[in-house]
Amino acid sequence: MTGTPAVPAVVPLRRPGRLTPGDRVAVVAPAGPVPKDRLEAGCAVLRSWGLDVLVMPHVLDAHPSLDYLAGSDLDRARDLQEAWCDPSVAAVLCARGGYGVQRLSELLDWSAMAAAAPKIFVGYSDITALHSAFARRLGVATLHGPMVATEAFVSSPSTASLLRSLLFTPSSPSSLVLGASSARALVPGVASGVTVGGCLALLASEIGTPTGLPSAAGAVVLLEDVGEKAYRLDGFVTHLLRSGWFDGVSGIALGSWHECEPVEELMLDRLGGLGVPIVTDLGFGHGPSTITVPLGVPATLDASAGTLTLDVPALV
Repeated sequence: MTGTPAVPAVVPLRRPGRLTPGDRVAVVAPAGPVPKDRLEAGCAVLRSWGLDVLVMPHVLDAHPSLDYLAGSDLDRARDLQEAWCDPSVAAVLCARGGYGVQRLSELLDWSAMAAAAPKIFVGYSDITALHSAFARRLGVATLHGPMVATEAFVSSPSTASLLRSLLFTPSSPSSLVLGASSARALVPGVASGVTVGGCLALLASEIGTPTGLPSAAGAVVLLEDVGEKAYRLDGFVTHLLRSGWFDGVSGIALGSWHECEPVEELMLDRLGGLGVPIVTDLGFGHGPSTITVPLGVPATLDASAGTLTLDVPALV
């Protein structure tokens, strides 16, 4: 009897080049509405790093009828595509998350974006859907990191400092160890693989779409979320398990679960049977501070030590 064909394991993606002072970076708002004061504060931080900041035309827009969106779908998609395809732009930084990214997927010209030179892309939360899309459609590694108009970026020096370090000096040291003092093992052990993941709700809702990652085989999976009940998190994980998404996974790193109900017992119940190392509280995701974690690069997870070590620099 012929079984279901195996999905190829996740492979390393093309890494964009690092930034240097004077580079132009574009700020986009592909999801929710952006607070003007925090946008201005975040852009000031970027300018203090010596960057030329280009705020795309529709970043501060409001949707005419849906107040949870930053402007119309077409305008948000246009800003993102034009920023990515602009040869003068070295990095595209998201202003904030919130719902809305998935409404853009069919509005973007992925062929035109694939023809553009790879560049740095940063965001988290709902931006997870774009991390998956950029991996699948563009083959480009991205950064799961703080966004320009978020409280963590403008108010947490350690959050901004780590992002700056990754953007400007990713080759020193050649291997970067990421972690948090709170990190600890749920299932001990060491695992290696290409990093994938982000916001759990978005990963689950992208299953079966043209831009969702079809499998996490061979990967070190990063999971986090915000403001969710335990039963909903259970449902997201169970959906990914039932779809086969976790089949062949190498290891799992759990980040922040800001304003969520307790998750450790749930995650151990649902994911412990995979028999792979699992670390919790690694420090990435929503909350008052966060660490930046590259997606699409080979890394080694040491659950017992509570660390994720990049096997190559995040950027070249």
